Amino acid sequence: MIQLDFYGTLVAASLVLLLGRGLIARVNFLRNYNIPEPVAGGLVVALVLLMLRTFDMEIRFDTSLQTPLMLAFFATIGLSADFASLKKGGRVVGIFLLAVTGLLLVQNALGIGLATTLGLDPLMGLLTGSITLAGGHGTGAAWGTVFSEKYGLASASELAIASATFGLVLGGLIGGPVARLLIKRVAVPGCQPQETPRMPKGFEQPNKERSITPFSFIETLALIAVSLLAGNLLNGFLHGTAFELPTFVCVLFVGVVLRNGLSALGLYQVFEREVSVLGNVSLSLFLAIALMSLKLWDLAALALPIFIILAAQTLVMALFAIFVTFRVMGSNYDAAVLAAGHCGFGLGATPTAIANMQAVTQRFGPSQIAFLVVPMVGAFFIDIINVIVIKLYLALPFFVAV
Repeated sequence: MIQLDFYGTLVAASLVLLLGRGLIARVNFLRNYNIPEPVAGGLVVALVLLMLRTFDMEIRFDTSLQTPLMLAFFATIGLSADFASLKKGGRVVGIFLLAVTGLLLVQNALGIGLATTLGLDPLMGLLTGSITLAGGHGTGAAWGTVFSEKYGLASASELAIASATFGLVLGGLIGGPVARLLIKRVAVPGCQPQETPRMPKGFEQPNKERSITPFSFIETLALIAVSLLAGNLLNGFLHGTAFELPTFVCVLFVGVVLRNGLSALGLYQVFEREVSVLGNVSLSLFLAIALMSLKLWDLAALALPIFIILAAQTLVMALFAIFVTFRVMGSNYDAAVLAAGHCGFGLGATPTAIANMQAVTQRFGPSQIAFLVVPMVGAFFIDIINVIVIKLYLALPFFVAV
């Protein structure tokens, strides 16, 4: 076994991003279907590691950077959100939130129904529903422990991690194709694929060259660092209370307060373009480390019935995005980008959703409303609503009887 340290992992993550960019530039399929760079490069590395495992060779990475990078990304999302923009997006956020809630209900109903049909414990269906797909690895691991200790479900944590991994991979793969299909059907003027790269702007277009000075960089870095510190302190304060929230939500909340508080007091105006640079660097490296560290053999170890449930969930996610999310959000270009984002965090995580939308907007055109709505719903609301939905399902008679 080869264990890469902090520096080796950072080098590997950087190479994964360069590999992903090279693949997308040379492989028409990846480019045409808007596959994000970290997904393209990370999956190739994960497949290589799977092949090496057959020869009793294993490479492990130092994942200590993963959490700070994810939190830094959410801090930049918070620092990019001003109350004026939130007010503008209020109605759209509400509609999108209803669509997201509908998917949570569908995912759990489908998981429980298929599990029961296949002769499995209904709890397994719930684990392969919104707990791990919309909830991700953190929510899956937490509920897996609860199911093992309270309900006596064997290997619940292992199943949760494997299901969340499956969702992370598929969430990054289906978003681009879904958006491409929708854009082609709607034929929105001005949103045709571009042969030459556009000049990027903000989170939706992360490659633009920006005038950044050392001093301004330090200012923005300080804001991110304060968000991380205060967010972790807030998370510790709320731990064990009725208001307990995931750490990344606390960090994002602090970022929003900093952005709007400093602006309201007239003390400082956040440099949005610079924030977007640091945010996209954090997001890209986080996804690269997450995807190249995937243990695909965990997916291979899934029993056939569980694999059937997860495959069905993937199909339903794509259909829901096409026939529900797209339509209720207005059946326009913004709705197509939102559908791609919904695929990202409906099966995987909010960073995957952002990566999906970036891949689409870089090719077809900007969508400001999508980059306002998805981070808000994916970071603030999805975990809270998911907990409520999960507890409602656990209150069903056949769960109470367990």
